[in-house]
Amino acid sequence: MKSIATLLAATALTATSAQAVDLEVTHWWTSGGEAAAVAEFAKAFTERTDHTWVDGAIAGSGGTARPIMISRITGGDPMGATQFNHGRQAEELVEAGLMLDLTDVAEAEGWTDIVFPSSLLDSCTIDGRIYCVPVNIHSWQWIWLSNDAFAKIDTPVPTNWDEFVAAGPKLREAGIVPLAMGNQAWQTAGAFDVLSIAIAGVDAWRKVVVEKDGAAAAGAEYAKVFKAAADARALRAGSNVQDWNLATNMVITGKAGGQIMGDWAQGEFAVAEKVAGTDYTCLPGLGVNEVISTGGDAFYFPKNGDPAVEAAQKELASVMLSKEVQVAFNLKKGSLPVRGDVDLSTANDCMQKGLAILAKGNILPSGDQSLSPDTQGQIEDLMTEFWANDSITAEDAQERYADIIANAD
Repeated sequence: MKSIATLLAATALTATSAQAVDLEVTHWWTSGGEAAAVAEFAKAFTERTDHTWVDGAIAGSGGTARPIMISRITGGDPMGATQFNHGRQAEELVEAGLMLDLTDVAEAEGWTDIVFPSSLLDSCTIDGRIYCVPVNIHSWQWIWLSNDAFAKIDTPVPTNWDEFVAAGPKLREAGIVPLAMGNQAWQTAGAFDVLSIAIAGVDAWRKVVVEKDGAAAAGAEYAKVFKAAADARALRAGSNVQDWNLATNMVITGKAGGQIMGDWAQGEFAVAEKVAGTDYTCLPGLGVNEVISTGGDAFYFPKNGDPAVEAAQKELASVMLSKEVQVAFNLKKGSLPVRGDVDLSTANDCMQKGLAILAKGNILPSGDQSLSPDTQGQIEDLMTEFWANDSITAEDAQERYADIIANAD
């Protein structure tokens, strides 16, 4: 297998590949755990190349950062590299010819042989060409539980969603918020998707999200999901925080019983020096079905026109997917590596659970890989209303949701 250095030496970039470049990298990783993880990328890029990582962190969620990133790219002020989620978020930018083609790097380094599952690289591929480097597997399919909170109410830590709901009143009586959740659209929409897979089941979820079957969305299985979402809405009362990591901190400090959140929450537990299985408990699939979604993050490289910058961009893509960097980054991030050939024997209890599920092949694509940004936006708008307003019934919300799915692109 060729190295990136060999690749560059064999191209017209040879004369400029050694030229040092300050490469701005934009992303929305700003919480404690996220900052620790992205620092591993910056460190490796600086140590392994002649170039400099210029950090372009944008505070807020992806929903806040993406419009800024897209505006810069389309407005002629491209950064060197930028984060998007796996899926269709950068599709229009690629089709407009604004993103660097990484196929030569991917072929030289055998990305098709090392990236697992293959759907991650498929999400980077348009018309047979590869335009991004997947860096992790993040799954939404988790609930994080405070062992201390359940000890305070003399109740065993729940092993599934039903037990968690049943413990809600007792947590409330003890002054503990049962379910921590921030007031952002992506958080409520994400929690609903987790409930969908756990309550309706994988087959029903595929019909709705992948096949975009409006009738299935309006059916009996999804009626159960909206009932569960209404229960979760009641459990959430009193969780008066905005950002996801503040909700995670409520679990860390025992102020909340649990949080439905992706495995990036592990980074916050790690920064707080909490031990999986001792201080907190993680339940994949809400303890109902052991499955993980293969969402996550990928980096794209906007075209710049400068051969020296292009060379640096391709070197960064190579560094991000290297074995050692995949391990260092993902251990800090709480995510799983996209390489199936790395050693994660030092991973904690929760990460080991995720690796075991991945090894069994119990995986699903993420919604990002199936639904367009427009459809996702409509779902987020609906969930914002539903979770904030008790007067919107489960039946009314389901009817609106089914209409969105029936007309999804």
